Amino acid sequence: QVQLVESGGGLVQAGGSLRLSCAASGRTFRNYHMGWFRQAPGKDREFVASINWSGSSPLYADSVKGRFTVSRDNAKNTMSLQMNSLKPEDSAVYYCTASSSILALRTGGSNYWGQGTQVTVSS
Repeated sequence: QVQLVESGGGLVQAGGSLRLSCAASGRTFRNYHMGWFRQAPGKDREFVASINWSGSSPLYADSVKGRFTVSRDNAKNTMSLQMNSLKPEDSAVYYCTASSSILALRTGGSNYWGQGTQVTVSS
């Protein structure tokens, strides 16, 4: 089992920045690919970003490319999402996720999910 806990969400004005963190515990963190999804009210959960077990090959949704940066620290069992130039349409609950399969992770089929953290961007 892997337990995931997100933090860092909040209310920010458009154009501002937030940094989300995901703390993992349980099985060996470095064995898992990690990622972020988000879900806005009335919408499906959507892929935001992923990073593989070694911290390389980050992948981003087109809607956040150039504004968001995903990173991980295997020594600290944490993953982060730096979000810059935030827009109102970035408002959503953001979920941290982990999977031993990078394909499963990127398609929302991960085994492990956090409880989510709310991000609200005001216009």
